Amino acid sequence: MIITRGFSLTNFVIASSAFCFQVCVLYPWHHKLEDEFKQLKAEHLRLLQEGEENRLKELRNIREYLGLLSTKND
Repeated sequence: MIITRGFSLTNFVIASSAFCFQVCVLYPWHHKLEDEFKQLKAEHLRLLQEGEENRLKELRNIREYLGLLSTKND
């Protein structure tokens, strides 16, 4: 009976420690990671829009250059 009670107390201590670790360490870390993920997502969208704007500018410049070349050849 003493051995069984010892196992029960050991199990309770281990489970309580694991629960405290989850609440005090992992849960706040989860929120920090989520905030960083949102920032990363916003930065990714900004870079995508910036790349799209640069690509459109380059295509406009190419179109203007081709228009100048076609008018010179006429």
